[in-house]
Amino acid sequence: MFEVLILMLLRTFIFSDTLIVKKRKVFRDFDKEKIKMFNQVKKIGFIVCLLMATNIAHADVIDEIPPLNPDEGRPGEQARVPTLDEFVVCTDPDNMPFSNNKQEGFEDKIAAVLAEDLNVPLKFMYAFNRFGFLRNTIKARRCDVLMGVPPDYDPVMTSKPYYRTGHVFVWREESGYDITAWDSPDLKKGLVGTTDKSPTTVPLNDNGIIGNAKPYRIQRNLNKKPSLMIDDLAEGVIDVAVAWGPIGGYFAKHAKVPMVVRLTPEYEKVNARGKTYWNVSIAVRHGEKKRLKMIEGALERNHDKILKILDDYGVPHVAVVEGDNIINTYRKNLKKRVGDVK
Repeated sequence: MFEVLILMLLRTFIFSDTLIVKKRKVFRDFDKEKIKMFNQVKKIGFIVCLLMATNIAHADVIDEIPPLNPDEGRPGEQARVPTLDEFVVCTDPDNMPFSNNKQEGFEDKIAAVLAEDLNVPLKFMYAFNRFGFLRNTIKARRCDVLMGVPPDYDPVMTSKPYYRTGHVFVWREESGYDITAWDSPDLKKGLVGTTDKSPTTVPLNDNGIIGNAKPYRIQRNLNKKPSLMIDDLAEGVIDVAVAWGPIGGYFAKHAKVPMVVRLTPEYEKVNARGKTYWNVSIAVRHGEKKRLKMIEGALERNHDKILKILDDYGVPHVAVVEGDNIINTYRKNLKKRVGDVK
């Protein structure tokens, strides 16, 4: 979910305008509709709900997911009343390594730590994370908490970031590769798998590698495993994977052949569309300040436990960058471009 949102906002809103730098002037080919879209970005902030999942796992692992009641909440129909006396997570039933209906994902484990700290029962409300997920879950008051969203994601109220992750290079240990940068020679020796239209395609394209890349879908597909790219890497279909950190790290750890996982360099200062590192927050509905305060307290008290869970799942993480904001980065890059022509 996280990475999907990242891509939608990066591609659809921020960079829909055509920027032309000529002498000391910057001409923007904006029409009214594009200006409106750009203003929406300011409100939404940023993107990834990447996620937070690049692909979604096989539907056949699902035992039974209760269907949503389309009449719930309508006049005369029973509706759930949110309370602070329970921790109800809105989550996907088949989205490893983040979550599943057996509570085996790392977000499930983090939710359990927070609920225990708050001394309230933990519950899960399951819905496949497709279009309408927010509307049918947290907005419909069927649940109260989202475990992984960008910190300035406007449709909900978000906590302070509780971890930060990025994209990773993954390769088979037997290959002997040593990839440390977007222009590393080993990155050009074989077929590179990457998520189609993701931020990673920007530095790959800038370094002449995109023509030798195999694209993998960003839009969730219930008929595909989230491990597909890493499975292909293990089978030799591709030689290097450039994946979202939690996806690449987790499945490389469980691959049938030894893998090397290395965080990519950040690229946003070169081109904001290539931003590869993102803060991650928990979200509640707007106006629920007391619930958010309780969660932030639990996050702070259990910081070390949360990082241990991330490590156990092979999720790469770095220090949170306070105030990280894609819009500010974009404007700084633009200002620099204008300055370069003066």
